[in-house]
Amino acid sequence: MNPDRGLTSTSSSPDLDWSQVSETVRMLDLAIAQISMAMHEGEDSVESLSSSFTGMVGNVERISELVGAEDAPDGAANDAILEQCEQVRAGMQQSIVAFQFYDRLSQRLDHVREALGQLGGLVAEPARLYNPGEWHRLQQQIRQRYTLSGEQQMFDALLAGASVEQALLAAQQLPPAREEDNIELF
Repeated sequence: MNPDRGLTSTSSSPDLDWSQVSETVRMLDLAIAQISMAMHEGEDSVESLSSSFTGMVGNVERISELVGAEDAPDGAANDAILEQCEQVRAGMQQSIVAFQFYDRLSQRLDHVREALGQLGGLVAEPARLYNPGEWHRLQQQIRQRYTLSGEQQMFDALLAGASVEQALLAAQQLPPAREEDNIELF
């Protein structure tokens, strides 16, 4: 993706060089910038929360070790503390899993951002714009980035002429990926 395509919007005062192609590319660049900004802001927040939860898990484990130590006094209070520690640990693990789903969302948005950039590059170059081979190459590059079968199914359905709604329905009807295959617990 060329960060500066030299395309300045002239839609407010069109001249003989005005082009809907350059306006389309400018709007694609806007979408890319918005996605990039949202991803950056989200990643900072999620990294901070994930780090905080990971630290809390370590603290709860240390409390459990102290309560369960050989020299710790026995009793119902210790058992209750250990039980509460386990419940807190389980809740934090669920939160960390939720953050990892955000990571998947971020990866998908990154794919969209890159695809829009590649599309903008193709549309901005007339020699490529009217070349079916360039469009096919772009489609293959985009499809290769998809790692989940649902994404590939959706892509294939759209290229086969399905509507967005039909493609989403087809992708959603695939069996869900097993959580343990996709989520790493800390």
